[in-house]
Amino acid sequence: MHCPSCVALTEGELGEVPGVTRVKASLGARQVEVTGDFGDRPLEQIAAGFTTILQPHGFAVYLKRPLTPARWADFRLAAPLAAAFITVFIALQKLGVVSSLPTGGHVGYGTAALIGLVASLSSCMAIVGGLLLSMSANFAKGGDAVRPQLLFHGGRLASFFLLGGMIGAIGSVFQFGDRSMLAVEVLVSAIMFLLGVNLLDLFPWAKQWQPTLPAFLGRHVQGLKEANRTLTPLLVGVATFFLPCGFTQSMQLYAVTTGSFATGALVMGSFALGTLPVLALVSLGSAGFRGRARSGVFFKTAGLVVVFFSLFNLYYACVATGLIPPLFRL
Repeated sequence: MHCPSCVALTEGELGEVPGVTRVKASLGARQVEVTGDFGDRPLEQIAAGFTTILQPHGFAVYLKRPLTPARWADFRLAAPLAAAFITVFIALQKLGVVSSLPTGGHVGYGTAALIGLVASLSSCMAIVGGLLLSMSANFAKGGDAVRPQLLFHGGRLASFFLLGGMIGAIGSVFQFGDRSMLAVEVLVSAIMFLLGVNLLDLFPWAKQWQPTLPAFLGRHVQGLKEANRTLTPLLVGVATFFLPCGFTQSMQLYAVTTGSFATGALVMGSFALGTLPVLALVSLGSAGFRGRARSGVFFKTAGLVVVFFSLFNLYYACVATGLIPPLFRL
């Protein structure tokens, strides 16, 4: 389990199993406690049934936690891939494609879209893909396959734009001085850094420090997918704004500091737009990285890129507030 989205996804899927009355997953302990009436079936059979349900999302259930040593060999491919991505990012910044915001912030619209792309490829977006696939399958039974997907993606893009603008406008009420701005930027960087470290899957103890929104929000959003109503896909798309994804939370925090409806809307809208290509592929059932042979390389690549983004953002924040002099010019 990489992030709070894994917890919400696990609890949502197992909570729908007949006979299950309670599911409680723990990110820090990487375990799930399931309560229910399972008759006289042996524990091994119950665990195997749970694995069948969770396997499409890349999870497996064991009665005893298996030893999972860190796979350092994955870095042989992950490190150069991450370096290539970072090189492209720096080149795009030099060309002005991902330059700073007009308001003087540190996260440009292009950068927000790139962060969205990384987020859509990471485990933190697994719950969104799972919601989308489950909901699409539910509507496909009635012969309606395309419309729900269009409503979902439309609702997601619109909600990120409008709600991003709202939290940006709320930020205008507060006076962000240099110190308060630095504090928010440090918090954003810390959230992203923890995300990156957890994606590397080297330090299991770090998972318990990943901040998240209240778990009940994720459970309520998960429950929406079963409602076979006309506007359900639209509502699910809107609700993804509130899912416990560290990428989304860090961008939401940044949107608050902009103090502008337009800038907050464009930042969150750009982030959501960056997630669209991969989620569109998920809609077609042709995207999925969990459980594949190279998933370890993929997640470590994403982790290294996210760690870079966190340090990159922290560096710019310290330079902008005069805490440190510019060490280099990007």
